Amino acid sequence: MQRRFSTGVLVSARGFARWGRCVAGFVLLNLSLTFASIWPTLGVRPSGELSAELALCVIALIVVRRRWDGPSRTALRWLAGGWLLLVVGRYVEVTVTSLYGRDVNVYWDLQHIPAVGSMFAAVADTWLVATAIVALLVGVVTSYLITRWALGVVADATKVRGARWVLGSVAGAVLALSVAQPLGVSVPGVARVASPVVAVYVRELGELIYEMSGAGVRDLGAPPVLSSDLSRVRGADVFVFFLESYGAVSWDRPELAAPLAASRAEFEADVRETGRGVASAFVESTTFGGESWLAHISLLTGTEVRDPATSVRLMAQERDTMVKLFGRQGYRTVAIMPGMLVPWPEGAFYGFEEIYDHDRLDYRGPPFGWWSVNDQYALARVDEVEIAPRRARSAFVVFATITTHAPFVPTPPFQADWARMLSDYPYEDESLDEAWSAWPDWMNLGPSYVESLRYAFANVGGYLRLRADRDLVIVLVGDHQPPALVSGEGASWEVPVHVITSRVEVLDRLTRVHGFVEDLEPQHPKVARMDTLLAVLLDAFGDGGGL
Repeated sequence: MQRRFSTGVLVSARGFARWGRCVAGFVLLNLSLTFASIWPTLGVRPSGELSAELALCVIALIVVRRRWDGPSRTALRWLAGGWLLLVVGRYVEVTVTSLYGRDVNVYWDLQHIPAVGSMFAAVADTWLVATAIVALLVGVVTSYLITRWALGVVADATKVRGARWVLGSVAGAVLALSVAQPLGVSVPGVARVASPVVAVYVRELGELIYEMSGAGVRDLGAPPVLSSDLSRVRGADVFVFFLESYGAVSWDRPELAAPLAASRAEFEADVRETGRGVASAFVESTTFGGESWLAHISLLTGTEVRDPATSVRLMAQERDTMVKLFGRQGYRTVAIMPGMLVPWPEGAFYGFEEIYDHDRLDYRGPPFGWWSVNDQYALARVDEVEIAPRRARSAFVVFATITTHAPFVPTPPFQADWARMLSDYPYEDESLDEAWSAWPDWMNLGPSYVESLRYAFANVGGYLRLRADRDLVIVLVGDHQPPALVSGEGASWEVPVHVITSRVEVLDRLTRVHGFVEDLEPQHPKVARMDTLLAVLLDAFGDGGGL
């Protein structure tokens, strides 16, 4: 026997099944727009929040049911496709925020997806790449089918008057809570309403309109004027090494610092035994885990740049740079960009006379990772052309290193014979085979990160010994912390900076005035941001320094 309540709900096996499907569909749809990131991975977990978009969707389905007897199959297909866009927006938003400590910027971030994909394809087995592609396609299709089913069962439930009343009441309560929540009103025991995903797309649309209007360029204001007579470094070759992924965690986290201790001791011996000293500090980078160029442009222009949009705006203007300043003081200005695989018009913005990119470096040895060229070869090649021949003009060199880029392996061997690095066979077969045998452990990149930094210290230390007789000033600064998989939860944006030179007056200025310590190990707190570090360096390099 069947019983019928006044609400019109049919209490039967069929009725219970319909309610079960409706609840399951509602829960799945809510989960699809309210999940949170599983830090520090690409995975997600339920957040226990409620979705305002789902509430609006339910009310829309009820209205369509009352006026047109429900949505058509075609309408549900389009609705499922649109819902997937919301899911993607939610995933990108929570993942980028978790891993990089910033909001997603769809317009700019999308431009880097092909390059990032190529990078990981280069260091992964073919079968793994193929599996990932197939898994992505299957995931998209499966997600669409599940979404289409969930929307269908919720829409189907609205045929029953009682179900419409229950669904409408729940949806209305969620919308009321979404309005009250920003006003500080909360209901004990009731879940919070998640930030609407639509807001992400609205924000990105606004950003696009803002960029196209040209307002961003105007908002940057007048460019700073850089000044320094560079008297304390006059006659020396000055290097700025942007050491890829060299973050404060390499000093602060014991599991990373301990295995690096021996390499750092050897590096410091390279400094001291060649008659040089070192002053060190921490500075705050303008980026985290990636987007190295934001750190580069911040330091070289003295302007705080924390997102790609600001970087592009900045380069649309005529700006003074550290490179141009050294050029005005008679230096040859040189860029070493082994990771630059495409034309680099930014070089003209900075004011470089010579740019050694991937192609111009003309590396013919064994490849390592996506970029092929390793840091030691790049340094050896430019040294052969620009430094070893004694010239009337000193060199100012900016070197954006690449070998310590995630996923950090395969890491090339360090070759003590620098001349051999310039040959077609720079390594012994045994050491080469050992290097190539290492593959990323994506759930534990720490050991690979340590190994890559060992290589970096050996490389810079070896160069100091190679040119022990030359007057060098080397600024070694991390561009950003390594990705969250290595940095750990809650890591700062701080990076080390070391100034290595035999010029006592430079080191004295850094330690007495600017908070550096006369040691390889930097000390907290940080002394500057990446952009304000430029004024610090110019002041140490000569009178009148600063912005």
